[in-house]
Amino acid sequence: MMLRALPFALLLSTTAAATELPPELTARIDASMAEWAKANHVPGLTWGIVHRGDGLVHGGVAGIADVATGRAVARDTRFRIASMTKAFTALTLFDLVAEGKVRLDDPVSKYVPEVTNWPYPITVADLVHHRAGLVTDDPWGDRQTPLPEADFTALLQAGVPFTRAPGLVHEYSNLGYALIGRIIKNVSGQAFEAEIARRRFQPLGMAATTFNLATVPAGTLASGWRWEDGAWKREPDMAPGTFGAMGGVITTGPDYAKWIDHLLSAWPAAAPGTAEPQARVTVRRLIDGGGSPRRMMRPTMAASSPCTVAIVYGAGLRVGDDCTLGRIATHGGGYPGYGSIMLIAPDRGWGVFVLTNRTYAGPSAPAWDALIAIAEAGLAPKDVLPLSPQLAGLAAPMHAVLTSGDVTKAGLAVNFLMDRDAAHRRADIAEVLAKAGRCPKQPGVAADGALEGDFWWKCEKGMVAAHVLLAPTPTPQIQALDWRFEAKK
Repeated sequence: MMLRALPFALLLSTTAAATELPPELTARIDASMAEWAKANHVPGLTWGIVHRGDGLVHGGVAGIADVATGRAVARDTRFRIASMTKAFTALTLFDLVAEGKVRLDDPVSKYVPEVTNWPYPITVADLVHHRAGLVTDDPWGDRQTPLPEADFTALLQAGVPFTRAPGLVHEYSNLGYALIGRIIKNVSGQAFEAEIARRRFQPLGMAATTFNLATVPAGTLASGWRWEDGAWKREPDMAPGTFGAMGGVITTGPDYAKWIDHLLSAWPAAAPGTAEPQARVTVRRLIDGGGSPRRMMRPTMAASSPCTVAIVYGAGLRVGDDCTLGRIATHGGGYPGYGSIMLIAPDRGWGVFVLTNRTYAGPSAPAWDALIAIAEAGLAPKDVLPLSPQLAGLAAPMHAVLTSGDVTKAGLAVNFLMDRDAAHRRADIAEVLAKAGRCPKQPGVAADGALEGDFWWKCEKGMVAAHVLLAPTPTPQIQALDWRFEAKK
């Protein structure tokens, strides 16, 4: 079957997005998605590129939503996103934490009495970060989605075996997130599905998003398939149940784009001392990692250089540092009949998602390639941090330091001249100026934080930069200062 990529972003709005990707780039992304789907025997898929504040700036579909009828994927086709559900569940739990209704350090038994007699007093945080010592249960947990409440209660009361003591290593546990769903239910007094919908789907206008397969309009579901013995075979549909908190969400591309934009909207953080809504702070808690980092090779289909990414598990998101994108947060969704991925670069304001209807499809490579292509095209610079008064006030003193060679023209911390005396500091500056020539204008300043940044001068023969690290003192005092010179090209 030939997969043809059909972009649908232009149908989303009557007004142009504030950020638009070049046509040659979107064509390349669309072709990559279709190529990957064909190579991996994926019946159909939808994807989207999201820019902070602009929402879905480009999206597309390819293939068929239902093999039996040949119905094509459309922009309103619903896909199950499996474990990408976990971020919705984790953020709803964190809302309850922010409201003082749950404490992450509390034992789970405080909120779910059925686990009181378990051999270890695991905490809520242990569940969030998959470090409770529960065995990895990807294939088993997926099939538990429709487990009724009474059966789940009986399972918890009977107790479960542990694969190791809590707190030692990451063990991906769907059971753990089903327990978080029970915590949400017991604390809120509402079914976790209703509470998540109230706090997440409804405020974002995600009207096509649900936990309940029965509410999906006829002819809009991407039915689930696995590739086996050279043919697609239908996977059974699973009704909602207690394990839905770990993987039960059904959504569309345009709806899921709203969620990605919501996550990205929490960055950048407000400057220290500046108030911001608690909701933004709570979203950023999703990338608070727990446990030891694990290494993975960046997935890619392109000929980009290899990159090892150190990953920790936050809350429904895996967090790492990519060679090209910097900080990333990502999560896949593997499920009988479905496979999906989301990836965001929060400090750059971009995200991508891919939803498919093939069992455990794992579309990570085209998703990463899309975001890397945007960054390599120069369209994803890092967020510019606000300039603090402490750094802004150092511009004139730093210019005096450079032009005179006298570091005492700026406020110095007690360690500064102990680490390298004034004579050697003067020699450092003289060496830089000998290469740079005159630097007539005061420097520009770029913040790395409220108390750290770079001062840079355009000089006769190139650029001089000074990296300044301030001490934690009431008045600005320099504790470290490093110079560098870049010649004109």
